[in-house]
Amino acid sequence: MGSAKALVLTGYGINCEQESKYAFEKSGGIADIMHINSVIENPKILDGYGLLFFPGGFSFGDDLGSGKVLANKLKYKLYDPIKDFVNSKKLVIGVCNGFQVLVKLGVLPKPDFVQRATLSGNDSGKFEDRWVFLKVNQQSPCLFTTGMDYLLLPVRHGEGKFIAPEPVLNEIRGKNLVALQYVDRHGKPAGYPYNPNGSVENIAGICDETGGIFGLMPHPEAFNMPQNCPYWPLGGVKEAMGLRIFKNAVKYLTETF
Repeated sequence: MGSAKALVLTGYGINCEQESKYAFEKSGGIADIMHINSVIENPKILDGYGLLFFPGGFSFGDDLGSGKVLANKLKYKLYDPIKDFVNSKKLVIGVCNGFQVLVKLGVLPKPDFVQRATLSGNDSGKFEDRWVFLKVNQQSPCLFTTGMDYLLLPVRHGEGKFIAPEPVLNEIRGKNLVALQYVDRHGKPAGYPYNPNGSVENIAGICDETGGIFGLMPHPEAFNMPQNCPYWPLGGVKEAMGLRIFKNAVKYLTETF
């Protein structure tokens, strides 16, 4: 492959593709934005990329639940190509609506296309738009969060509450698949508003066993320069923290392919 290339999907209400492309390229990679239908028409396109990016937005207007319609479309139109992609040591990331798609597609927490969990309506009953503190699970196999301890990122969603049956939660815990948890400013698990949606065990992001498939509700692509952060005027923000995730992806792809 020779370089870290990402395919950023767009279409049907996805609306974060431009900043996703910008963040990945600012992290040293190359990114192309492509309509989902173009991939359906020519699935071989995926062969030229090392990362498949499901950005945030409101695909299909969140009808039938956030991400559900797009997940069904992908399952019945791109099942084999996506299966081959995730089985080839390539990377997949889903942010916000993209996370919802991956969960409802059955790619997370296990890429066998069987839905085991969901992301439901926020406990507050309303759309939540704020910056959140995140604790990184350093025991997680997640390739995107390697070397991190905490993150500060924005959230903006109405259906971000991660829930799953207890056997699934036990498996997620046992394999350290929880990559990110909502915490307070002291790094301790806390309820609303630090946990903006009531997510079980403060889960903000999970990965699969390989660490190469990652879904999260917060938006790392939206913290692509220090000035994005509301704390920047205070003088303490020197780094675009969201880029750490994409730099890890670029590093992995550069070293692997």
